[in-house]
Amino acid sequence: MLTVNQENVSATRTIAAPAEAVFAVLADPTTHPTIDGTGWVQEPVDRARLGEVGQIFRMDMYHPDAQNGDYQVANEIQVIDPPRTIGWRTGYDPEGDGHLEFGGWSWRYDLVPLGPSTTAVTLTYDWSAVPQSVRDYLHFPPFGPDHLANSLRHLAELARETAA
Repeated sequence: MLTVNQENVSATRTIAAPAEAVFAVLADPTTHPTIDGTGWVQEPVDRARLGEVGQIFRMDMYHPDAQNGDYQVANEIQVIDPPRTIGWRTGYDPEGDGHLEFGGWSWRYDLVPLGPSTTAVTLTYDWSAVPQSVRDYLHFPPFGPDHLANSLRHLAELARETAA
């Protein structure tokens, strides 16, 4: 199921794996390039398991519209409640000095156990905090409607492997 409104888009999928297995995949940054439905996420720079609010994890990215195609994002965990919820906001380090700036968009996964080996997962991309100055040159959402469904399909495959 796909839901789109003025400030966010979300998709829900039932995954044949326990919530703990799904969460384990999401809390491992090394799985994020495989989960990604756009092909933009390349490699994790920070490989530590995600475990606390405020934790930063960086990812190498690629997009043909970015300067030279390659860039890096810094994600900050905003909510984490194993095995129910994990979410982060995406930013960058414009000067390379460790001072992060955030664009106003975030990613969130909500997991609802439907039984011992089945989980409903909702992925939400929210851009409600994006300032107008950014909206003037970036279109939101910056990907097609199939991105979230693709990501959940990839997550389902990884979670089933983890649970096996």
